[in-house]
Amino acid sequence: MPEISIPEEVVYVLQGATLELPDGTQRPLPMGAAIINARDVPHAGFRVGGGTSLKMLNVHIVDKGKPMTEFVK
Repeated sequence: MPEISIPEEVVYVLQGATLELPDGTQRPLPMGAAIINARDVPHAGFRVGGGTSLKMLNVHIVDKGKPMTEFVK
C-alpha cells in the first residue's frame, strides 16, 4: 500500500481494536483514544487485526483548493 500525505487529521476511536503495523508489531487502539496525525506526515499500511472492527471518527483539516490526499513517491 503506498503512503499518502494528508492534511492534519484528528481521530477519535468509537470502537477499539488492535492494529497490525507495517513492521508486524501490534498496537491496541482502545475506545475513547484520540490521535492527531500531523500535516504532511506520510502514514499508511496498518491493518485491523483480530475479530473486532475498528470504528473511528476522522476530521481532516483541508486547505481550500488543495487535494485531500496525495500519494508519496
